[in-house]
Amino acid sequence: MELAPAGMVITPASIDLPLYNEDLHERGDPAEVIKLKEQIAKADAVLIITPEYNYSVPGVLKNAIDWVSRPPEQPFSGKPVAIMGASPGKFGTARAQYHLRQTFVCLNAAVLNKPEVMVGGVMGLFDENGQMTDQPTREHIAKQLVALAALVDEKSR
Repeated sequence: MELAPAGMVITPASIDLPLYNEDLHERGDPAEVIKLKEQIAKADAVLIITPEYNYSVPGVLKNAIDWVSRPPEQPFSGKPVAIMGASPGKFGTARAQYHLRQTFVCLNAAVLNKPEVMVGGVMGLFDENGQMTDQPTREHIAKQLVALAALVDEKSR
């Protein structure tokens, strides 16, 4: 969050949701799903930061997207979305991010194409307090956040 450009406020959202179930959805979305949908709808953009599990999107993240994307108010349509991730492996969440991009095509989101932030070898990039210490990585993340802000400005015109 400290790398966000001036004027950008990043608000974390919880994706601790029940497993998606159409029967449950038909009875009415759980309160935590409604809250997440409202947060996304009100936001100027969505920033997804993810690890990679088994060459793909973590189940908890896909579950959240499945819940939020259900009608009648699907808040991702036209919404600027940026994706970044980090992993201990050298591919830095590339496969998970490409799967997310496929999902967001279906949802008509305005996914930021460049710069991509896929941080590999993450284990040596943080200090004991969890702070990112690798300056080139910090600069690259900051560039993506600036590009996301520009996409929001472009979309709002």
